[in-house]
Amino acid sequence: MTNPKNADLEDYMRECISLAKIARDRGDSPVGSILIQGGKIISEGIEGGKTHKDITFHAEIEAIRNATVFLGKTDLSDCIMVTTHEPCIMCSYVIRHHKIKLIIVGINSDEIGGYSSKYPLLLDKTITKWGDPPKIISGILEQECRELKNQNH
Repeated sequence: MTNPKNADLEDYMRECISLAKIARDRGDSPVGSILIQGGKIISEGIEGGKTHKDITFHAEIEAIRNATVFLGKTDLSDCIMVTTHEPCIMCSYVIRHHKIKLIIVGINSDEIGGYSSKYPLLLDKTITKWGDPPKIISGILEQECRELKNQNH
């Protein structure tokens, strides 16, 4: 899998920001996520924990759920995830289980983040069935993602 170009990363992140605005406008945390395969967006996820009254409706998990249905498989090792916020610990488990190898992130989530918290599940090498940790590229359209977070109702 080759890394997308920076211009492509920004275009993908703009798509995630559009999804995050939908979440924000309906009262959810402003997070949007997409999965890309072969340079094409194959699924999207919009944060929906409050809307659905179910904490598992995180944007990253929704994008993964949609991708597995679309592709008819659970191995997403040929996919790239793009998300406005660093995946949380819960999402990180799901990402590792589905073997996503590259994650593009807007801003860090710190205390509950999958790589920046005290529980960096995305970086863990001790769970051997997961294989190698994914590559993480952070800070893509960071300012725009931060502003979106700060505009949250």
